Amino acid sequence: MSSANKKAVILLSGGLDSTTTLAIAQSQGFECFALSFDYGQKQKSELISATLAAKIFNTTKHRVMKISLSDIGGSALTDNNIDVPDFVESDEIPITYVPARNTIFLSYALAWAEVLDCQDIFIGVNALDYSGYPDCRQEYIDAFETMANLATKQSFEGQKISIHTPLIKLNKAQIIQLGLDLGVDYKNTTSCYQANDQGEACGVCDACEYRKIGFIKAGIDDPTRYQN
Repeated sequence: MSSANKKAVILLSGGLDSTTTLAIAQSQGFECFALSFDYGQKQKSELISATLAAKIFNTTKHRVMKISLSDIGGSALTDNNIDVPDFVESDEIPITYVPARNTIFLSYALAWAEVLDCQDIFIGVNALDYSGYPDCRQEYIDAFETMANLATKQSFEGQKISIHTPLIKLNKAQIIQLGLDLGVDYKNTTSCYQANDQGEACGVCDACEYRKIGFIKAGIDDPTRYQN
């Protein structure tokens, strides 16, 4: 069966990477079902960007799942007692890492994929120009895919599940150029860890820094709206 006849669940945060991933899946002919999460993150404007991206790229359905990782805490993105830090070069995993987030998100995507009779899941993880999160590595994705093909009814019945990571070996500049070629308007995306309610970025967190570097290296004017 060609991709033009297949469904795909796309994890869509509303940021630069996930919106580009949605555009890639659509360009490959998949019928796209977008999945976003209101997971207790401090800033909600990314969900507005996700909803807009889902409409622009004509997803068949866009669901926003409400879960509460803020009840667990332990991350500057979900815990009101931990401030989002400014960008600092470091080999340590930053406090913006949300414990087990991609595992949780992929598990929801896997469950929805089963209901949709869908064997393809797309996630915009990236192992270059990122903050060093352990759940963005290829070996993690490979392990999750192995688990998915052991744990689900459809895999037991012979339908192999594939986790697609089209951005994992690209740097931010390459991602931006690819997205522009596919019609992504990056002014509609929200990457900042502490964007305000209008979606304006802080300009100083890890996500903002990697995004800015990407536009500079791509030789593209940065369309991001900043607070200052």
